[in-house]
Amino acid sequence: MTRANSPRQFTIRPVPPFRLDLTVWALRRRPRNLVDRWDGATYRRVVVVDGRTMELAVRQTGAAAAPRLDVTVTPTPRSETEKWQLLRLVDRLLGLQIDLSPWYRTASRDPRLRQLADRFRGVKPPRFPTVFEALVNAFACQQLSLEAGLTILNRLSTACGASFGTSPNVGYAFPTPESVIQMLPEELRTIGFSRQKAGALLDLCCCVGIDGCRAGGDCTQIRSC
Repeated sequence: MTRANSPRQFTIRPVPPFRLDLTVWALRRRPRNLVDRWDGATYRRVVVVDGRTMELAVRQTGAAAAPRLDVTVTPTPRSETEKWQLLRLVDRLLGLQIDLSPWYRTASRDPRLRQLADRFRGVKPPRFPTVFEALVNAFACQQLSLEAGLTILNRLSTACGASFGTSPNVGYAFPTPESVIQMLPEELRTIGFSRQKAGALLDLCCCVGIDGCRAGGDCTQIRSC
């Protein structure tokens, strides 16, 4: 393996308390999620930064009260700018710098909230890395159920998301607007989107500023789902 393709490790110290397992559970929603992967100890996600496909692997080595995360990036970032882009992405995905102390104080005064706070102490509110990903998740998960929505998102990711690794350990990045816009409405319907949502998804890709839209509609307004 060349140096450019070798992994590089960084350390992050989240605002305590923090538990990676609970936070990833909230981010994934269901075990079937192929974009946000969890093997019981390591969280993995394939990302595309400046056109370069990379894999993030995150492990927690410190306790919830004194958390420490070891983040491995493969291949190694080419610059300090790329490194900080990746670290900011991990921070956003896992809510690492969010301080929930005010909420814990509020929860301590309510018996039922206190019980939940104690049980899930360390979970942070995860966030999608982009508004595009958040909206596509909303489109898919409004279809029938969360289970059906994640199945659709998995199909979309394997159809047009960047891949990293080899079988059986291949991972898929969440698709970019540039990759989704290359799909025909009929292909999106085969994946599981309704006719209206397929049109709305293509319109959304246009709304984020892609040239050469194939949706053929008004790119200044997303169609009603």
